Amino acid sequence: MGKVEDLHLFTMVVEHRGIANAAARLNIAKSAVSRRLSLLEDRYSTRLIDRTPGRWEVTETGRELYQRATRAVNDFKEIETDFKSTHADISGPLSISVPREFGFLFLSRLLVTFNNKYPEIQLTADFDDRVIDLERENYDFAIRITPNIDKQLISEKIGTVRHQLCAAPSYLEKYGQPTQLKDLREHRLLHFGTAKRGTLALASSEAKKTSNIDFTPSLNSNSGQFLFEATLQGQGIANLPDFIFGDTLETGKLIHVLPQYETSEFSIYLVHSEQRQLNRRMRLFTAEIKKACAMD
Repeated sequence: MGKVEDLHLFTMVVEHRGIANAAARLNIAKSAVSRRLSLLEDRYSTRLIDRTPGRWEVTETGRELYQRATRAVNDFKEIETDFKSTHADISGPLSISVPREFGFLFLSRLLVTFNNKYPEIQLTADFDDRVIDLERENYDFAIRITPNIDKQLISEKIGTVRHQLCAAPSYLEKYGQPTQLKDLREHRLLHFGTAKRGTLALASSEAKKTSNIDFTPSLNSNSGQFLFEATLQGQGIANLPDFIFGDTLETGKLIHVLPQYETSEFSIYLVHSEQRQLNRRMRLFTAEIKKACAMD
């Protein structure tokens, strides 16, 4: 039995908390697992698991070996999968969770193209703004758009979403163009969410000083697309993400309000559970979405 197989056996013992459980999962004799674990400890001249009567605990050295062995075993599995299937069709399930409007407005074309390119992959795309539990729910990936990502997640930044204060020419003709932050309080401000009070955090592009503007929204909604349509129709000023306002600033359908101020950037993250092994399907999708989100 090879060294990689021995490391795999050790990770199974740790993950299933016992020799008997690991033996059942591996479909081999409990005595064989115990013997190979002892040989592994002899090889490294250290105790990996304290398994004295009434006690079962992974030692500090065992925990370190487990972390490194898990990576090595997963890498080996990926190599096996990739090179054994080099000339075969890519097939199998791939499930992702995508923020609703970002998915509809920005990722839909990518997802359809990916589906056409790899028809044997059974793609499931869930468009939902809820934060899924990657540990418990059966998703390969989730896409998160946030200024701060949970450090416990395995994540990769794949892009950036920028926001702009926007208004229609018809609105500015009627209510005037704000020139200072305090002017915003006299305007109709559209707000993403349902709170009775909103806050805008704006930083001067020159002074790099951030100021918060509290306001009472004239219109609330949990749909960015709806707020975009309302802004186009001259209902007020909205802080819109670039994947929603698109080219409307270039075409003049919307005007950038207070361009000397900047709003916070949000990062686009591709995340997966640390328990989820990156298979070839997942890595193909990662490559495609990174190109689509093309980081600056």
